[in-house]
Amino acid sequence: MIPNSLFRRRALALALASAGAPALAQTTVPMTVQAGNPNLVISKDIQGQFAEHLGRCIYGGFWAEPGLNVPQQGRIRLDIVEALKKINVPNLRWPGGCFADTYHWHDGVGPTAQRPKMLNLWWGNTLEDNSFGTHEFLELCQLLGTTPYLAANVGSGTVQEMSNWMEYLNSNEDTPMVLERRKNGHPEPYKVSWWGIGNESWGCGGNMTAEYYTDVYKRYATFAHDYPGTRLKKIVSGANGDDVHWTETCMKNIPLNQMWGLTLHQYTLPTGSWSGSKGKATGFGEDMYFSTMRNCLKMDAIVTKHSAIMDKYDKDKKVALLVDEWGVWTDVEPGTNPGFLYQQNSLRDALVAGTTLNIFNNHCDRVKGANLAQAVNVLQALVLTDKEKMLLTPTYHVFDLYQVHQDAEYLPLQFTSPEYAFGGEKIPALNASASKDKSGAVHISLVNLDPKNALSIETALTGVRFKTVTGRVLTSASVSDYNTFDKPNTVKLAAFTGAKKRGDKLAVTLPAKSVVVLELK
Repeated sequence: MIPNSLFRRRALALALASAGAPALAQTTVPMTVQAGNPNLVISKDIQGQFAEHLGRCIYGGFWAEPGLNVPQQGRIRLDIVEALKKINVPNLRWPGGCFADTYHWHDGVGPTAQRPKMLNLWWGNTLEDNSFGTHEFLELCQLLGTTPYLAANVGSGTVQEMSNWMEYLNSNEDTPMVLERRKNGHPEPYKVSWWGIGNESWGCGGNMTAEYYTDVYKRYATFAHDYPGTRLKKIVSGANGDDVHWTETCMKNIPLNQMWGLTLHQYTLPTGSWSGSKGKATGFGEDMYFSTMRNCLKMDAIVTKHSAIMDKYDKDKKVALLVDEWGVWTDVEPGTNPGFLYQQNSLRDALVAGTTLNIFNNHCDRVKGANLAQAVNVLQALVLTDKEKMLLTPTYHVFDLYQVHQDAEYLPLQFTSPEYAFGGEKIPALNASASKDKSGAVHISLVNLDPKNALSIETALTGVRFKTVTGRVLTSASVSDYNTFDKPNTVKLAAFTGAKKRGDKLAVTLPAKSVVVLELK
């Protein structure tokens, strides 16, 4: 969490024309980048992604439709793979989501023509042909160079089913499961270590109480065995939003040695309501922009609450908090299947992504992983496709910027944010995080949520000496701008020249509605 400072804010009457916006007043923010602790690292897994059998994330996304004229390995779409490789996706969660607790893994292995079909009852009642199954997913992960994160079926599955899946993937003995894997084309164990034991067990995973789920979890975890060369990371299905009772019950009832991680799901809804309209993905006004950013910032308080409860039972912070579903959730695009959750992606969503990743970075003592929902064509996607066409969303560009923080030493920041006011309410205009990589380069990520006013930042750096500063910026003329298949570069990255070395300090002019990442060497 970014600590509050005692610095005094002062306003300057400076003019800045940014991305076509009129020149407006600027505020100067004193900031200090403090010395870090080499043992406190921002886990690369905070930048994980999510691929559920939902809408066109898998079929029509990662898994190309037959006859589609795009580069492929099998049916894995390689233009998407190359885009995600560029941003170093650290882990990929699959097969769900709600779908995970209706998915029976054995239906998705073996000859494709022999795999049974099923109805995807959660997402549009579509026919699932199981052509994309365990082997296909793990081939995708291999192409991406990413860690597979599997979600076991607890809601409608059995302990034996989960245990068999683990044996199928991780054992190398001549058991029936292993012999079947070899017959299906993979002689060596896959060595999959990340396992979620259920998903949203408080909701679509079974509508369980916390007390009941913890008993179920302990039963499943007992039969989740390590195999030679593969030590499992067992992950508890954690709380929805600020449900601290769920976290308290899990931490109190489950022995620490039975869990590696505990999840948290928290979405940003523009209207803040699950009933009725969630808000439009495009064509919104400043009222919906402000409420979206206000709701996004709640993530900091929610993570703080859950972390405090975990600290009561786990003072050494051995259990990771994994925010394995997060992102903006709006109404679907008009004319699309409401069960497919397809939404456009604007500069507003990029500002949410930068802000949320800053929050996770600043809680890196407890937050060790996260998964944006979702990677392709669903919710706050990184990539959108239309037949052969593919585009990168503004959110993708934020992950491109922030990959410099992966496994870097955390550097605390001290500052007081100016306020962005609208409709009688106020939120902090500025959020930030910083790190130092293994080469000694310092990276500072800055987000200005104010859609009209630039910020001037004067930064002192404790124990950091640098000769040069470079950076990149993501902004556009309006917070509602987005990329289309006809105009895929409306919102794109550009070189940033608004940072200067001034003596031993750093002076930054941060444009309105922007995400900037600086590199100091």
